[in-house]
Amino acid sequence: MQDGPPQTRRLTDIMAALRSWARGGEIGLVGLALLAGVASGLLASAMSGAALWFHVLLFGESVVHGVSAMRDADPLLVLFVPAAGGAVLALLNFGITRWRPRVPVDPIEANALHGGRMSLWDGVVVAAQNIVSNGFGASVGLEAGYTQVGAGVSSRLGMFLGLRRGDLRVLVGCGAAGAIAAAFDAPLTGAFYAFELVIGTYAIATLAPVVTSAVTATLVARALNGQTYLVQPGGVPSPGWDGYAMALILGILCAFAAIALMRGVGAVEAAMKSGIAWPALRPAIGGLGVGMLALLSPGVLSAGHGALHIAFATEAPMRAVLLLLVLKALASALSLGAGFRGGLFFASLLLGALLGKLVAAVVPLFGLPPVDPLFLAVVGMSAFGTAVIGAPLAMTFLALESTGNFAVAGAVLAGVTVSGLLVRRIFGYSFATWRFHLRGETIRSAHDVGWLRDLTVGRLMRRDVRMVRNDTRLASFRRDFALGSTERVVVLDEAGKYAGIVLVTEAHAAPPEMELVTPLLRLRDRTLLPGMNAKEAMAVFDAAEEEALAVLDGPESRKVIGLVTATHLLRRYGEELDKRRQEDVGLA
Repeated sequence: MQDGPPQTRRLTDIMAALRSWARGGEIGLVGLALLAGVASGLLASAMSGAALWFHVLLFGESVVHGVSAMRDADPLLVLFVPAAGGAVLALLNFGITRWRPRVPVDPIEANALHGGRMSLWDGVVVAAQNIVSNGFGASVGLEAGYTQVGAGVSSRLGMFLGLRRGDLRVLVGCGAAGAIAAAFDAPLTGAFYAFELVIGTYAIATLAPVVTSAVTATLVARALNGQTYLVQPGGVPSPGWDGYAMALILGILCAFAAIALMRGVGAVEAAMKSGIAWPALRPAIGGLGVGMLALLSPGVLSAGHGALHIAFATEAPMRAVLLLLVLKALASALSLGAGFRGGLFFASLLLGALLGKLVAAVVPLFGLPPVDPLFLAVVGMSAFGTAVIGAPLAMTFLALESTGNFAVAGAVLAGVTVSGLLVRRIFGYSFATWRFHLRGETIRSAHDVGWLRDLTVGRLMRRDVRMVRNDTRLASFRRDFALGSTERVVVLDEAGKYAGIVLVTEAHAAPPEMELVTPLLRLRDRTLLPGMNAKEAMAVFDAAEEEALAVLDGPESRKVIGLVTATHLLRRYGEELDKRRQEDVGLA
């Protein structure tokens, strides 16, 4: 008992020193990124192992190379296992809704709106839903679960150590980078996935921690023999000028096909909600639809790892490639629209590879010189992935790391550039931000806009507002508010509601025949609400062309609760914006 307090003090001192080290600079952040990489590699390997266990348990021993590569499978299993998975997912969702009724915050949303703050339990929920969905054969990948748990653990680690907002956002990116790197055995892909999608920017100061996490997670997954999405297209020939030209054309085709796929997911989801009133039925019915498609081609099941391997390793007739392309797109839209949890990351790679093979088969029919199908499969994989995921450099590095051919990477870069440009100009969203749009959110990237939402009128206003009634006589007003005592006074009506603002200088300059302050009222209909953010408030100031505005508790009650000046608003906005810029370049 006597050594209790000293031990407690020693532990407190150790934790204080650890927090100081973690917050002290780039070296501390790199150390935390190393831990984030270990956690991401372990969790990705565990999730993929759990999904494989479900595959073997439900579909048999023949699926060890991927459920989408099954041959001679039992038709009843193929048809009903995804439907059973939908029923299991509905039960799981029912328990989650009763226990934790909230929508999980994913890494992009966390970094855009919440300064990198994520819930660890959100990661557990998404991982469980993702494993059930993928394990029962729904046409979704595990990458959503990988990034959710990897980023969630990293976020909680940073919050425990009291990291600043900018450092916490970087650490969330480290967790996501490690998750994707471990999933694809591709550290550069994971690192640039984090830069482009989760952090939202690239800076020299963030390079070391993100790369550290990605490399560490890759090594951990290799050491554990994690069953991850290893992409190995084999020897891909270097392209000539015709290869670059076809890469551009294929990038255009991938952009339009990806837009159709993303809109298809939204259309299926809307149709499910309007046609099936009971939400618990939707996953089971969607799973049954996936099973029916799988009877035509098992390649639609699960993420499609086995199907992608077959697409790279074998030459299939054009009809078979087209069939799998259409069925996989339908199965992915049906799975996500019905409520299965997962992502389109790996599905987009498979769809792009199939589209590339299809283009390679069609080119000679137009009298053009043939182009290597494997080369176009790699270009299509990356271009379609860019169109859906929105990370052109990450997809280019995936092609580079999987082929080891720099010449191929150059043509891939051309394809992904065109694909990404068209999707941004025509559609405006990646799949992740499209899902936010369907939920009513306005964010389109992980750029930190949460600070702007937090910088509200309610936080900026001053509460010591001087007020009078609208029946106050000018003589009394001048006596109570001498020149120089204050600039403006808020006026209330007989019911105590906001009526306008009177400038003290105008009151003292009013002609003698004016008896009341009422004729001097300004800004009767120009007010602010406490929930407005700084940007919205500045728009009101621009329209009003005034220096100060009253803050009301609501448009109906019109009770005055504060006052905001344009000068103070602009100064605070500029200070916060400068902080964010310093964090982006690593100067904070």
